[in-house]
Amino acid sequence: MKTVGYAAFSSDAHMQPYHFERRALRGNDVAIEILFSGICHSDLHTVNGDWGDQHYPLVPGHEIIGRVIEVGPQVTRYQVGDNVGVGCMVDSCQACDQCDHGEEQYCRHGMTPTYGSPDRIDGEITQGGYAKHIVVREEFVLRVPDALDLSRAAPILCAGITTFSPLRTWNVGKGSRVGVIGLGGLGHMAVKLAVAMGAEVTVLSRSARKAEEAQSLGATGVLVSTDKVAMEAAESSLDLIIDTVPVRHDLNPYVPLLDVDGTLVIVGQVGDMDQFESAPMIFGRRRVAGSLIGGIQETQEVLDFCAEHGIHPVCEIIRPDQVNDAYDVMVKGDIAHRYVMDMSSLSVAD
Repeated sequence: MKTVGYAAFSSDAHMQPYHFERRALRGNDVAIEILFSGICHSDLHTVNGDWGDQHYPLVPGHEIIGRVIEVGPQVTRYQVGDNVGVGCMVDSCQACDQCDHGEEQYCRHGMTPTYGSPDRIDGEITQGGYAKHIVVREEFVLRVPDALDLSRAAPILCAGITTFSPLRTWNVGKGSRVGVIGLGGLGHMAVKLAVAMGAEVTVLSRSARKAEEAQSLGATGVLVSTDKVAMEAAESSLDLIIDTVPVRHDLNPYVPLLDVDGTLVIVGQVGDMDQFESAPMIFGRRRVAGSLIGGIQETQEVLDFCAEHGIHPVCEIIRPDQVNDAYDVMVKGDIAHRYVMDMSSLSVAD
């Protein structure tokens, strides 16, 4: 299948038009015309080579909303015309203990990311959603509920599941006290989801300038992390903290905010962190943990949950040829929304 997208041709993260071919459908494959493709901060890190050397040209994108245009003969779950999504992974071994209980992201043999990774069968490097079409095995395609706005649903497949999974893992519900560090693309979804689960949510920020925005999302307010008096007064006041900061930072101010048996979960930064003191953890039986997206079943669950509760990410819709402008904004700092590309202007004939 001939298609077109935007690719990085080197580690300078500058996207350029790229014509390439998707594989012919295997028996269990679904071919999708991509309608909307979200832009994730991890796309920037990946094409920059921040997480290791990459294969170029590289088409990023793992927040994909589209429509089925063809299915392989073994496909039973989808048919032409269905609205579907594809998230951060497109394959796994499907046989290990993690895959067996729906945690494909922790596949013992390594899940296959949506872009930048060898295909498990033919070894070709996977190419992501900044494109007109994609071909994915049926088990990694998700059904998009009718209640969701297709133009705003794409970030649920990354920002949504990345924050939903730890909220579910640590049993957030009515009466839970949840802190969210950062109110960017991940953070604003963490707030919306936790509020919908019944939690009392506090946004942790370096300044109070996001207080009004936090409250508009359902948070009780903002705790300013640079206000020493306020931070001391808030010690032991939270059960769970979702840390969405995407760069190296200091955890020491935040751990004491956890109550006994509380957990701080890192979902933003991948790599080195500043050293932190162990005393608050030992004397409060507190924990620092990490979490990686979610399995396919849980990703379908967050799509359904968002549809049920009327939750959409805050999105700015752009054209694919504006992707480099979006990257420039992301480089300058955290933004409280997600960029989503409307792929209708892409044409294979161009």
